[in-house]
Amino acid sequence: MSHDVKKLPVLDASCYSMCMDILEVIRNRSTAKSFDGRPVDTKVMDRILEAARLAPSAKNRQAWRFVAVGKEDSKKVLREACYGDERMMNAGYVVAACTTNIRYTMPNGQPSHPLDLAFAVSFMCLQAEHEGLGTAILGTYDERTVKDLLTVPHAMQVVLLLAVGHRTDEPGFQERLPSDRVISYDHW
Repeated sequence: MSHDVKKLPVLDASCYSMCMDILEVIRNRSTAKSFDGRPVDTKVMDRILEAARLAPSAKNRQAWRFVAVGKEDSKKVLREACYGDERMMNAGYVVAACTTNIRYTMPNGQPSHPLDLAFAVSFMCLQAEHEGLGTAILGTYDERTVKDLLTVPHAMQVVLLLAVGHRTDEPGFQERLPSDRVISYDHW
C-alpha cells in the first residue's frame, strides 16, 4: 500500500529566530502595576483570547469560558470586586477565566480546572507581551460580585481575572532562583 508523504518545509534562519524569540517574550513579561486607560484594539484582544482557546487542558476537555470585559460601567464593578484595584478601570480589558467543570479530577487526584486555567491565562499573558501590552493576573476579588456582573452560572467558578492594557510602568525582570536550585534531571 502506497502512502503519499507530505514533505515538511525546512526552517530557514528567520523562522528559527522567530521560534527562539519565545524565551525573550517570557523573560520580558512581568506584572503590570498600572495601565494608562487607552483602549486595546479588538483584533489584538481577539488574538490574546485565541491564545487562551489554544492552550492545553486535561484530556483536551477545554472546560472553560473567557469573558472579556471592556465596558466602563462593568469595569467599575470589577474595581469594587477587586477591593479598589485601579487596574480594573485603566486596563483596556479584564478577562474573567471561568471553569465550566469544577468536578473533574485528573487520575493523579488533582482537580484539573486550576491547572487548565493557569495554562490558558499564561498563554494570554505571553500573547499580550508579544503584542506590546501589559498584563496583571488577579486572584484577589469577591467572586460573587464578579459572577453576578457577568451572569456566570451558579455551578461555575471564576478562577482568575486578567487585566490587559497599555502599561504605564516599566516592565522589570523579577529575579528568579538559579537553575541549579529548581531544575534537575533524572532525580531530585
